[in-house]
Amino acid sequence: MTYDFWYWPGIPGRGEFVRIALEAGGIAYRERGREDGADVWAKRDSYSRTPPFAPPWLDNGELVIAQTANILMFLGERHGLAPDDVKGRFWTSQLMLTIMDVTAEAHDTHHPVDASAYYDDQKAEAKRAATVFREQRIPKFLDHFTKALGGAEYFGGDRWSYADTGFFVLMSGLNHAFPRRMVALSGDYPTVFTHWDRIAALPELRDYFASDRCLPFGEGIFRYYPELDGEG
Repeated sequence: MTYDFWYWPGIPGRGEFVRIALEAGGIAYRERGREDGADVWAKRDSYSRTPPFAPPWLDNGELVIAQTANILMFLGERHGLAPDDVKGRFWTSQLMLTIMDVTAEAHDTHHPVDASAYYDDQKAEAKRAATVFREQRIPKFLDHFTKALGGAEYFGGDRWSYADTGFFVLMSGLNHAFPRRMVALSGDYPTVFTHWDRIAALPELRDYFASDRCLPFGEGIFRYYPELDGEG
């Protein structure tokens, strides 16, 4: 089976959380939004039952599954990207939902007032939001993930899960958007920074990172503005 995966072309965005799990799991998929002539909104509007609100979504011809954490829960159970036991499955899903909470907060640092307005129209509010996020929220989340990881190599036991690959995307995004702050925090949270490196070194992801399928951060959820990283 080859899944149809729909997300915006040109940016990693929330789609990256799903994409990296598909890649690490060796799961066949087509990046439909990047194909010539693809119209993501038109495809979304073509579904008469269980339509997605927005990308990303996964379509296997029978199921149309949207919402990042929901897609990953499906892939985790269907393709062994999460523990087999009930406790492990829900723990992995819980971690992924928390990762998406941080992602939403990171996005809202540069669009705290109106997601449809330009950043330049809300720069003062963004600077205030980013200060709180950098100084209070990032450490609070890193405390949680440190506790969640404990002394283990992976969140779910002796093998990586989609929570681990999702955590990698989150840490990569935060490092892109807030490089000065993340460097300053790295000494206080060695466990999670080591875990970030551990997932980056997974053999299953080597080909993906070397390919043009792996896009750099830029416009999208995680954006770098020096003033939001405490510069100036």
